[in-house]
Amino acid sequence: MTDHALQIGELSRRTGCNIETIRYYERIGLISAPPRRGRYRSYGAQDVGRLSFVRRARELGFKLDEVRALLNLAAGGQSACAEVRDLAAAHLGDVRSRIVDLQRMEQVLAASVRACDEGQDPGCPLILTLSAPAG
Repeated sequence: MTDHALQIGELSRRTGCNIETIRYYERIGLISAPPRRGRYRSYGAQDVGRLSFVRRARELGFKLDEVRALLNLAAGGQSACAEVRDLAAAHLGDVRSRIVDLQRMEQVLAASVRACDEGQDPGCPLILTLSAPAG
């Protein structure tokens, strides 16, 4: 196959994206369904680029709707940079909020593990922590 006629397995290898994920992205319209050569989908270099973009955005934690917005903004060129910045800034705020939540979870879990190691509680400290009312 030439560089402009890739089957889905080769697209998967080049982008690091699972085949079922590629099919899912096609179903939801995140990437276009390619033309077929016989029974096989036939992808090109543009598909490799778009799917790589999607995969990297997902690795950074962008939700599918945000990825879709970024793809649309990317098509707008330099004029869309301010909108991309706003979307990234909102996402950064979400990431920072999750980091704070994760740090709180780490503290609770670490305290529970320490309590288990000390063996001073009559029950299981982690079970007791999970059973306690939120507050």
